[in-house]
Amino acid sequence: MTGGRLAWRRLVADDLPLLARWLADPTVHRWWQHEHALAAVERDFGPSVRGEEPGEDLVVLLDDEPVGLVQRARIADYPEDLAELSAVVEVPEGAVELDYLIGSPEHRGRGLGPRVVAALVEDTWAAHPGAPAVLVAVVAANRASWRALEKAGLRRVAEGPMEPEDPGDDPLHYVYRADRPGG
Repeated sequence: MTGGRLAWRRLVADDLPLLARWLADPTVHRWWQHEHALAAVERDFGPSVRGEEPGEDLVVLLDDEPVGLVQRARIADYPEDLAELSAVVEVPEGAVELDYLIGSPEHRGRGLGPRVVAALVEDTWAAHPGAPAVLVAVVAANRASWRALEKAGLRRVAEGPMEPEDPGDDPLHYVYRADRPGG
């Protein structure tokens, strides 16, 4: 189990070369089929860095060392995500979605993923006071990811076809949910 103090902060321009390296890592690239040339990362993550995107790109820090990335957004702010999720599960108004990666290879497989997800879900209740739930869709083939969600306390509430990052993957996705405490 990876110990240490967890924190996060907004992605900034100086983080983009590191993010490009993470996205180029074969383990990350398997599930995040994102262009990883620095110019592509600057193009695609620049709007978030500049505050032009409604969602948040957050660098995960372990004892002040960048180790991963979490994307957090109100689902309704991304109509394509809302339509795709709504075809599989009821999406409560104001619900938030998460996506995540552990970019630092030495921290994978050591319990950091579930810690990050649990901490960000908890933080979501304060950062998004109107959010009744957090939903996370994960391709069924990504066992490590959905096991991390389960270990973080999210529960599987649906499964169905969604567009996978890798066109070679089966479209079956699992949808996990955490509800606001006392909500």
